[in-house]
Amino acid sequence: MAKTIDMTRGAPLKLLFSFAIPLMFGNVFQQLYTVVDTAIVGRGVGMDALAALGTVDWLNWMFLGIVQGYTQGFSVRFSQKYGEKDYFELKRMLAQSSRLCIYLALIGVAVGQLGVPLFFMLLRVPPQLTVMAELYIRIIFAGLPAMVFFNYCSSVLRAVGDSKTPLFAMMTAALTNIFLDALTVFVFGWGIAGAAAATVFSQCVSGTICYVRMRKIPELRFEKQHWKVSASHQRNLIRIGTPIAAKNVGVALGGMVLQTVVNGFGVSFIAGYTASNKLYGLLEIAAVSYGYAVTTFVGQNYGAARPDRVRSGVRSACVLSMITSVIIASVMLVFGRSAVMLFITSDNAAVAMQAGDTAYVYLCVMAVCLPVLYLLYVFLSALQGMGNAMVPMVSGFLELAIRVAIAGFVVLSGYSYGIFGAEVGAWIGSAVFLMISYFRSIKKINAAKTAE
Repeated sequence: MAKTIDMTRGAPLKLLFSFAIPLMFGNVFQQLYTVVDTAIVGRGVGMDALAALGTVDWLNWMFLGIVQGYTQGFSVRFSQKYGEKDYFELKRMLAQSSRLCIYLALIGVAVGQLGVPLFFMLLRVPPQLTVMAELYIRIIFAGLPAMVFFNYCSSVLRAVGDSKTPLFAMMTAALTNIFLDALTVFVFGWGIAGAAAATVFSQCVSGTICYVRMRKIPELRFEKQHWKVSASHQRNLIRIGTPIAAKNVGVALGGMVLQTVVNGFGVSFIAGYTASNKLYGLLEIAAVSYGYAVTTFVGQNYGAARPDRVRSGVRSACVLSMITSVIIASVMLVFGRSAVMLFITSDNAAVAMQAGDTAYVYLCVMAVCLPVLYLLYVFLSALQGMGNAMVPMVSGFLELAIRVAIAGFVVLSGYSYGIFGAEVGAWIGSAVFLMISYFRSIKKINAAKTAE
Protein backbone atom coordinates (compact mmCIF):
# COMPACT_ATOMS: atom_id res chain seq x y z
CA MET A 1 0.00 0.00 0.00
CA ALA A 2 1.24 3.50 -0.83
CA LYS A 3 2.53 5.53 2.11
CA THR A 4 2.70 9.21 2.88
CA ILE A 5 6.21 10.74 3.08
CA ASP A 6 7.55 13.24 5.59
CA MET A 7 9.99 15.31 3.50
CA THR A 8 11.29 17.32 6.44
CA ARG A 9 13.83 14.54 7.08
CA GLY A 10 16.25 12.68 4.83
CA ALA A 11 18.51 13.46 1.84
CA PRO A 12 16.74 15.96 -0.49
CA LEU A 13 18.08 14.42 -3.72
CA LYS A 14 16.90 10.94 -2.79
CA LEU A 15 13.51 12.19 -1.56
CA LEU A 16 12.87 14.26 -4.68
CA PHE A 17 13.92 11.50 -7.06
CA SER A 18 12.01 8.72 -5.29
CA PHE A 19 8.90 10.91 -5.11
CA ALA A 20 9.16 12.01 -8.74
CA ILE A 21 9.72 8.55 -10.28
CA PRO A 22 6.14 7.28 -9.75
CA LEU A 23 4.85 10.64 -11.01
CA MET A 24 6.98 10.27 -14.14
CA PHE A 25 5.58 6.84 -14.84
CA GLY A 26 2.10 8.21 -14.24
CA ASN A 27 2.76 11.06 -16.66
CA VAL A 28 4.18 8.58 -19.17
CA PHE A 29 0.88 6.71 -19.10
CA GLN A 30 -1.06 9.97 -19.26
CA GLN A 31 0.92 11.08 -22.29
CA LEU A 32 0.68 7.58 -23.72
CA TYR A 33 -3.06 7.74 -23.89
CA THR A 34 -2.89 11.30 -25.21
CA VAL A 35 -0.51 10.19 -27.96
CA VAL A 36 -2.50 7.04 -28.75
CA ASP A 37 -5.73 9.05 -28.68
CA THR A 38 -4.27 11.47 -31.24
CA ALA A 39 -2.76 8.71 -33.37
CA ILE A 40 -6.06 6.79 -33.46
CA VAL A 41 -7.93 9.93 -34.48
CA GLY A 42 -5.32 10.83 -37.11
CA ARG A 43 -5.10 7.33 -38.52
CA GLY A 44 -8.67 6.19 -37.96
CA VAL A 45 -10.59 9.34 -38.85
CA GLY A 46 -8.14 11.34 -40.99
CA MET A 47 -5.90 14.40 -41.11
CA ASP A 48 -8.87 16.79 -40.93
CA ALA A 49 -9.84 15.21 -37.60
CA LEU A 50 -6.24 15.57 -36.36
CA ALA A 51 -6.27 19.23 -37.37
CA ALA A 52 -9.67 19.68 -35.66
CA LEU A 53 -8.15 18.41 -32.40
CA GLY A 54 -5.33 20.91 -32.83
CA THR A 55 -7.63 23.89 -33.26
CA VAL A 56 -9.09 23.38 -29.77
CA ASP A 57 -5.95 22.08 -28.03
CA TRP A 58 -5.18 25.33 -26.22
CA LEU A 59 -8.83 25.96 -25.42
CA ASN A 60 -8.95 22.57 -23.75
CA TRP A 61 -5.67 23.30 -21.98
CA MET A 62 -6.95 26.63 -20.67
CA PHE A 63 -9.80 24.95 -18.79
CA LEU A 64 -7.47 22.19 -17.60
CA GLY A 65 -4.98 24.87 -16.51
CA ILE A 66 -7.63 26.61 -14.41
CA VAL A 67 -8.54 23.33 -12.72
CA GLN A 68 -4.91 22.38 -12.11
CA GLY A 69 -4.08 25.90 -10.94
CA TYR A 70 -6.65 25.79 -8.17
CA THR A 71 -5.97 22.20 -7.13
CA GLN A 72 -2.19 22.79 -7.12
CA GLY A 73 -2.72 25.96 -5.11
CA PHE A 74 -4.86 24.09 -2.61
CA SER A 75 -2.19 21.38 -2.33
CA VAL A 76 0.37 23.98 -1.21
CA ARG A 77 -1.73 24.63 1.88
CA PHE A 78 -2.23 20.88 2.38
CA SER A 79 1.52 20.18 2.28
CA GLN A 80 2.29 23.09 4.62
CA LYS A 81 -0.26 21.91 7.20
CA TYR A 82 1.01 18.36 6.86
CA GLY A 83 4.58 19.61 7.44
CA GLU A 84 3.36 21.49 10.54
CA LYS A 85 1.59 18.30 11.75
CA ASP A 86 -1.60 20.38 12.15
CA TYR A 87 -4.02 17.66 11.08
CA PHE A 88 -7.22 19.35 12.27
CA GLU A 89 -6.52 22.39 10.09
CA LEU A 90 -5.51 20.08 7.26
CA LYS A 91 -8.91 18.41 7.39
CA ARG A 92 -10.65 21.81 7.48
CA MET A 93 -8.70 22.82 4.37
CA LEU A 94 -9.61 19.58 2.63
CA ALA A 95 -13.32 19.95 3.34
CA GLN A 96 -13.47 23.59 2.25
CA SER A 97 -11.41 22.95 -0.89
CA SER A 98 -13.76 20.14 -1.90
CA ARG A 99 -16.64 22.62 -1.74
CA LEU A 100 -14.73 25.03 -3.94
CA CYS A 101 -14.00 22.25 -6.44
CA ILE A 102 -17.73 21.53 -6.79
CA TYR A 103 -18.35 25.20 -7.58
CA LEU A 104 -15.42 25.20 -10.02
CA ALA A 105 -16.77 22.17 -11.91
CA LEU A 106 -20.28 23.61 -12.28
CA ILE A 107 -19.06 27.04 -13.41
CA GLY A 108 -16.59 25.44 -15.83
CA VAL A 109 -19.27 23.36 -17.55
CA ALA A 110 -21.58 26.37 -17.94
CA VAL A 111 -18.89 28.73 -19.25
CA GLY A 112 -17.44 26.10 -21.55
CA GLN A 113 -20.70 25.10 -23.20
CA LEU A 114 -22.05 28.64 -23.56
CA GLY A 115 -18.74 30.07 -24.74
CA VAL A 116 -18.00 27.66 -27.61
CA PRO A 117 -19.28 29.98 -30.42
CA LEU A 118 -17.24 32.91 -29.10
CA PHE A 119 -14.12 30.78 -28.59
CA PHE A 120 -14.34 29.42 -32.14
CA MET A 121 -14.75 32.89 -33.61
CA LEU A 122 -11.70 34.19 -31.71
CA LEU A 123 -9.62 31.15 -32.69
CA ARG A 124 -10.60 31.47 -36.37
CA VAL A 125 -11.34 27.75 -36.63
CA PRO A 126 -11.44 26.84 -40.35
CA PRO A 127 -15.02 26.13 -41.53
CA GLN A 128 -14.22 22.61 -42.72
CA LEU A 129 -13.03 21.70 -39.20
CA THR A 130 -15.74 23.41 -37.14
CA VAL A 131 -18.22 20.53 -36.84
CA MET A 132 -15.67 17.98 -35.63
CA ALA A 133 -13.88 20.45 -33.35
CA GLU A 134 -17.14 21.58 -31.72
CA LEU A 135 -18.35 18.02 -31.15
CA TYR A 136 -15.06 17.08 -29.48
CA ILE A 137 -14.75 20.11 -27.21
CA ARG A 138 -18.39 20.04 -26.06
CA ILE A 139 -17.96 16.46 -24.86
CA ILE A 140 -14.73 17.41 -23.08
CA PHE A 141 -16.45 20.38 -21.41
CA ALA A 142 -19.34 18.15 -20.30
CA GLY A 143 -16.75 15.96 -18.57
CA LEU A 144 -15.12 18.80 -16.62
CA PRO A 145 -16.42 17.47 -13.25
CA ALA A 146 -14.42 14.28 -13.87
CA MET A 147 -11.33 16.39 -14.63
CA VAL A 148 -11.78 18.36 -11.41
CA PHE A 149 -12.39 15.19 -9.39
CA PHE A 150 -9.16 13.50 -10.49
CA ASN A 151 -6.96 16.59 -10.19
CA TYR A 152 -8.27 17.36 -6.71
CA CYS A 153 -7.84 13.85 -5.31
CA SER A 154 -4.41 13.35 -6.84
CA SER A 155 -3.21 16.76 -5.58
CA VAL A 156 -4.27 15.84 -2.03
CA LEU A 157 -2.30 12.60 -2.16
CA ARG A 158 0.80 14.26 -3.61
CA ALA A 159 0.70 16.93 -0.87
CA VAL A 160 1.20 14.25 1.80
CA GLY A 161 3.90 12.42 -0.16
CA ASP A 162 1.86 9.68 -1.86
CA SER A 163 2.89 9.66 -5.52
CA LYS A 164 2.30 5.95 -6.08
CA THR A 165 -1.50 5.99 -6.00
CA PRO A 166 -1.74 8.68 -8.71
CA LEU A 167 0.66 6.50 -10.74
CA PHE A 168 -1.62 3.46 -10.45
CA ALA A 169 -4.62 5.63 -11.25
CA MET A 170 -2.99 6.99 -14.41
CA MET A 171 -1.87 3.54 -15.53
CA THR A 172 -5.41 2.23 -15.19
CA ALA A 173 -6.88 5.29 -16.91
CA ALA A 174 -4.39 5.06 -19.78
CA LEU A 175 -5.15 1.42 -20.51
CA THR A 176 -8.88 2.11 -20.23
CA ASN A 177 -8.63 5.07 -22.58
CA ILE A 178 -6.61 3.21 -25.21
CA PHE A 179 -9.05 0.31 -25.21
CA LEU A 180 -12.08 2.59 -25.46
CA ASP A 181 -10.43 4.72 -28.17
CA ALA A 182 -9.88 1.70 -30.36
CA LEU A 183 -13.36 0.35 -29.62
CA THR A 184 -15.27 3.59 -30.28
CA VAL A 185 -13.28 4.71 -33.34
CA PHE A 186 -12.48 1.47 -35.17
CA VAL A 187 -15.37 -0.79 -34.08
CA PHE A 188 -18.32 1.53 -33.34
CA GLY A 189 -17.27 4.20 -35.84
CA TRP A 190 -18.01 7.09 -33.46
CA GLY A 191 -15.02 9.05 -34.74
CA ILE A 192 -13.80 12.06 -32.81
CA ALA A 193 -16.77 11.89 -30.41
CA GLY A 194 -15.70 8.41 -29.31
CA ALA A 195 -12.19 9.65 -28.51
CA ALA A 196 -13.57 12.49 -26.37
CA ALA A 197 -15.98 10.19 -24.50
CA ALA A 198 -13.16 7.72 -23.81
CA THR A 199 -11.06 10.51 -22.27
CA VAL A 200 -13.86 11.63 -19.94
CA PHE A 201 -14.63 8.08 -18.78
CA SER A 202 -10.94 7.41 -18.10
CA GLN A 203 -10.74 10.50 -15.88
CA CYS A 204 -13.67 9.16 -13.86
CA VAL A 205 -11.77 5.92 -13.34
CA SER A 206 -8.53 7.60 -12.22
CA GLY A 207 -10.38 10.01 -9.91
CA THR A 208 -12.23 7.17 -8.20
CA ILE A 209 -9.00 5.25 -7.53
CA CYS A 210 -7.39 8.31 -5.91
CA TYR A 211 -10.49 9.09 -3.85
CA VAL A 212 -10.71 5.55 -2.42
CA ARG A 213 -7.06 5.74 -1.33
CA MET A 214 -7.50 9.23 0.08
CA ARG A 215 -10.35 8.10 2.35
CA LYS A 216 -8.13 5.36 3.81
CA ILE A 217 -5.56 7.83 5.20
CA PRO A 218 -6.66 9.00 8.69
CA GLU A 219 -5.05 12.46 8.35
CA LEU A 220 -7.10 13.09 5.18
CA ARG A 221 -10.45 11.76 6.34
CA PHE A 222 -12.49 14.88 7.08
CA GLU A 223 -15.83 14.53 8.83
CA LYS A 224 -19.05 16.53 9.24
CA GLN A 225 -17.47 18.96 11.74
CA HIS A 226 -14.87 19.97 9.13
CA TRP A 227 -17.45 20.36 6.36
CA LYS A 228 -19.18 23.38 7.94
CA VAL A 229 -18.69 26.43 5.70
CA SER A 230 -15.67 28.52 6.70
CA ALA A 231 -15.36 31.75 4.71
CA SER A 232 -11.87 32.43 6.10
CA HIS A 233 -10.56 29.03 4.97
CA GLN A 234 -12.14 29.41 1.56
CA ARG A 235 -10.64 32.87 1.13
CA ASN A 236 -7.25 31.46 2.12
CA LEU A 237 -7.52 28.71 -0.46
CA ILE A 238 -8.81 31.01 -3.20
CA ARG A 239 -6.00 33.46 -2.47
CA ILE A 240 -3.36 30.80 -3.20
CA GLY A 241 -5.22 29.05 -6.02
CA THR A 242 -6.37 32.03 -8.09
CA PRO A 243 -2.93 33.41 -9.03
CA ILE A 244 -1.74 29.94 -10.12
CA ALA A 245 -4.91 29.44 -12.17
CA ALA A 246 -4.47 32.94 -13.63
CA LYS A 247 -0.89 32.06 -14.53
CA ASN A 248 -2.12 29.02 -16.45
CA VAL A 249 -4.77 31.13 -18.18
CA GLY A 250 -2.04 33.55 -19.27
CA VAL A 251 -0.03 30.67 -20.74
CA ALA A 252 -3.15 29.27 -22.44
CA LEU A 253 -4.17 32.63 -23.89
CA GLY A 254 -0.70 32.95 -25.39
CA GLY A 255 -1.09 29.47 -26.86
CA MET A 256 -4.51 30.37 -28.26
CA VAL A 257 -3.02 33.47 -29.93
CA LEU A 258 -0.42 31.21 -31.55
CA GLN A 259 -3.12 28.73 -32.58
CA THR A 260 -5.08 31.56 -34.19
CA VAL A 261 -2.04 32.40 -36.32
CA VAL A 262 -1.38 28.71 -37.08
CA ASN A 263 -5.01 28.22 -38.15
CA GLY A 264 -4.35 30.65 -40.99
CA PHE A 265 -1.59 28.51 -42.54
CA GLY A 266 -3.74 25.62 -43.80
CA VAL A 267 -4.67 22.09 -42.75
CA SER A 268 -1.25 20.46 -43.33
CA PHE A 269 0.53 23.07 -41.20
CA ILE A 270 -2.13 22.76 -38.47
CA ALA A 271 -1.79 18.96 -38.52
CA GLY A 272 2.02 19.12 -38.23
CA TYR A 273 1.85 21.70 -35.44
CA THR A 274 -0.70 19.52 -33.62
CA ALA A 275 1.47 16.40 -33.94
CA SER A 276 4.43 18.16 -32.28
CA ASN A 277 2.26 19.66 -29.56
CA LYS A 278 1.11 16.16 -28.65
CA LEU A 279 4.73 15.03 -28.35
CA TYR A 280 5.46 18.13 -26.28
CA GLY A 281 3.78 16.31 -23.42
CA LEU A 282 6.50 13.65 -23.61
CA LEU A 283 9.19 16.33 -23.55
CA GLU A 284 7.91 17.82 -20.28
CA ILE A 285 6.99 14.58 -18.49
CA ALA A 286 9.90 14.69 -16.06
CA ALA A 287 9.64 18.49 -15.67
CA VAL A 288 6.07 18.22 -14.43
CA SER A 289 7.01 15.37 -12.10
CA TYR A 290 9.97 17.24 -10.63
CA GLY A 291 7.71 20.27 -10.28
CA TYR A 292 5.20 18.38 -8.16
CA ALA A 293 8.06 16.91 -6.10
CA VAL A 294 9.60 20.35 -5.51
CA THR A 295 6.25 21.88 -4.51
CA THR A 296 5.63 19.10 -1.96
CA PHE A 297 9.22 19.17 -0.66
CA VAL A 298 9.38 22.94 -0.34
CA GLY A 299 5.84 23.16 1.06
CA GLN A 300 6.50 20.67 3.84
CA ASN A 301 9.90 22.16 4.76
CA TYR A 302 8.63 25.72 4.54
CA GLY A 303 5.80 24.74 6.89
CA ALA A 304 8.35 23.13 9.21
CA ALA A 305 10.49 26.35 9.15
CA ARG A 306 13.48 24.65 7.44
CA PRO A 307 14.78 27.16 4.84
CA ASP A 308 18.11 25.31 4.69
CA ARG A 309 16.32 22.25 3.33
CA VAL A 310 14.34 24.39 0.90
CA ARG A 311 17.61 25.65 -0.65
CA SER A 312 19.26 22.23 -0.80
CA GLY A 313 16.12 20.71 -2.29
CA VAL A 314 15.97 23.26 -5.09
CA ARG A 315 19.68 22.75 -5.87
CA SER A 316 19.14 18.99 -6.10
CA ALA A 317 16.11 19.50 -8.36
CA CYS A 318 18.17 21.68 -10.72
CA VAL A 319 20.79 18.93 -11.07
CA LEU A 320 18.16 16.27 -11.75
CA SER A 321 16.39 18.53 -14.24
CA MET A 322 19.49 19.32 -16.27
CA ILE A 323 20.54 15.69 -16.62
CA THR A 324 17.03 14.49 -17.47
CA SER A 325 16.26 17.24 -20.01
CA VAL A 326 19.46 16.61 -21.97
CA ILE A 327 18.69 12.88 -22.20
CA ILE A 328 15.10 13.43 -23.34
CA ALA A 329 16.11 16.12 -25.85
CA SER A 330 18.73 13.82 -27.38
CA VAL A 331 16.21 11.01 -27.82
CA MET A 332 13.72 13.35 -29.51
CA LEU A 333 16.31 14.75 -31.91
CA VAL A 334 17.22 11.23 -33.03
CA PHE A 335 13.79 9.60 -33.17
CA GLY A 336 11.49 12.64 -33.50
CA ARG A 337 10.87 12.35 -37.24
CA SER A 338 9.55 8.81 -36.94
CA ALA A 339 7.48 9.76 -33.90
CA VAL A 340 5.60 12.65 -35.53
CA MET A 341 4.74 10.55 -38.58
CA LEU A 342 2.76 8.20 -36.33
CA PHE A 343 0.04 10.87 -36.23
CA ILE A 344 -0.04 11.89 -39.86
CA THR A 345 -1.77 10.16 -42.76
CA SER A 346 -3.13 11.46 -46.05
CA ASP A 347 -4.05 10.18 -49.48
CA ASN A 348 -1.70 12.88 -50.80
CA ALA A 349 1.89 11.87 -50.00
CA ALA A 350 3.19 15.39 -50.61
CA VAL A 351 0.72 16.87 -48.11
CA ALA A 352 1.65 14.26 -45.49
CA MET A 353 5.35 14.97 -46.04
CA GLN A 354 4.77 18.71 -45.67
CA ALA A 355 2.94 18.16 -42.37
CA GLY A 356 5.78 15.90 -41.19
CA ASP A 357 8.42 18.51 -42.03
CA THR A 358 6.50 21.14 -40.05
CA ALA A 359 6.16 18.81 -37.07
CA TYR A 360 9.82 17.77 -36.97
CA VAL A 361 11.25 21.29 -37.25
CA TYR A 362 9.03 22.44 -34.37
CA LEU A 363 9.97 19.40 -32.28
CA CYS A 364 13.70 20.07 -32.80
CA VAL A 365 13.35 23.71 -31.73
CA MET A 366 11.64 22.65 -28.49
CA ALA A 367 14.11 19.82 -27.81
CA VAL A 368 17.16 22.09 -28.08
CA CYS A 369 15.66 24.53 -25.54
CA LEU A 370 14.32 21.84 -23.20
CA PRO A 371 16.75 22.51 -20.28
CA VAL A 372 15.26 26.01 -20.00
CA LEU A 373 11.75 24.56 -19.59
CA TYR A 374 12.96 22.21 -16.85
CA LEU A 375 14.56 25.03 -14.87
CA LEU A 376 11.35 27.03 -15.28
CA TYR A 377 9.38 24.24 -13.60
CA VAL A 378 11.84 23.93 -10.70
CA PHE A 379 11.79 27.62 -9.73
CA LEU A 380 8.07 28.01 -10.42
CA SER A 381 7.29 25.06 -8.15
CA ALA A 382 9.66 26.24 -5.43
CA LEU A 383 7.95 29.63 -5.26
CA GLN A 384 4.52 27.97 -5.16
CA GLY A 385 5.69 25.66 -2.37
CA MET A 386 6.67 28.73 -0.32
CA GLY A 387 3.14 30.06 -0.79
CA ASN A 388 4.16 32.74 -3.31
CA ALA A 389 1.52 32.54 -6.03
CA MET A 390 1.81 36.11 -7.32
CA VAL A 391 5.21 35.74 -8.98
CA PRO A 392 4.16 32.59 -10.88
CA MET A 393 1.04 34.47 -12.01
CA VAL A 394 3.15 37.34 -13.35
CA SER A 395 5.38 34.80 -15.12
CA GLY A 396 2.33 33.40 -16.90
CA PHE A 397 1.37 36.80 -18.24
CA LEU A 398 4.99 37.46 -19.19
CA GLU A 399 4.79 34.31 -21.31
CA LEU A 400 1.57 35.64 -22.82
CA ALA A 401 3.26 38.94 -23.77
CA ILE A 402 6.22 37.17 -25.39
CA ARG A 403 4.01 34.79 -27.37
CA VAL A 404 1.80 37.63 -28.59
CA ALA A 405 4.83 39.73 -29.61
CA ILE A 406 6.37 36.90 -31.63
CA ALA A 407 2.98 35.98 -33.14
CA GLY A 408 2.63 39.59 -34.28
CA PHE A 409 6.03 39.39 -35.97
CA VAL A 410 4.98 36.19 -37.77
CA VAL A 411 1.74 37.78 -39.02
CA LEU A 412 3.63 40.82 -40.34
CA SER A 413 6.47 38.82 -41.90
CA GLY A 414 4.40 35.90 -43.21
CA TYR A 415 7.20 33.52 -42.14
CA SER A 416 5.22 30.55 -40.81
CA TYR A 417 8.15 28.74 -39.13
CA GLY A 418 8.75 31.85 -37.02
CA ILE A 419 5.82 30.77 -34.86
CA PHE A 420 8.02 28.02 -33.40
CA GLY A 421 10.17 30.64 -31.67
CA ALA A 422 7.20 31.91 -29.66
CA GLU A 423 7.05 28.87 -27.37
CA VAL A 424 10.76 28.72 -26.51
CA GLY A 425 10.97 32.53 -26.27
CA ALA A 426 8.23 32.40 -23.62
CA TRP A 427 10.17 29.70 -21.72
CA ILE A 428 13.35 31.77 -21.66
CA GLY A 429 11.69 35.00 -20.51
CA SER A 430 9.69 33.27 -17.79
CA ALA A 431 12.60 31.14 -16.53
CA VAL A 432 14.87 34.16 -16.07
CA PHE A 433 12.14 36.06 -14.22
CA LEU A 434 11.37 33.11 -11.92
CA MET A 435 15.03 32.47 -11.09
CA ILE A 436 15.56 36.10 -10.08
CA SER A 437 12.37 36.04 -7.98
CA TYR A 438 13.34 32.80 -6.24
CA PHE A 439 16.77 34.05 -5.18
CA ARG A 440 15.24 37.29 -3.92
CA SER A 441 12.74 35.29 -1.85
CA ILE A 442 15.49 33.12 -0.39
CA LYS A 443 17.51 36.22 0.48
CA LYS A 444 14.53 37.66 2.38
CA ILE A 445 13.98 34.39 4.26
CA ASN A 446 17.66 34.27 5.27
CA ALA A 447 17.54 37.91 6.44
CA ALA A 448 14.45 37.20 8.54
CA LYS A 449 16.08 34.10 10.03
CA THR A 450 19.21 36.07 10.91
CA ALA A 451 17.14 38.83 12.52
CA GLU A 452 15.60 36.27 14.88
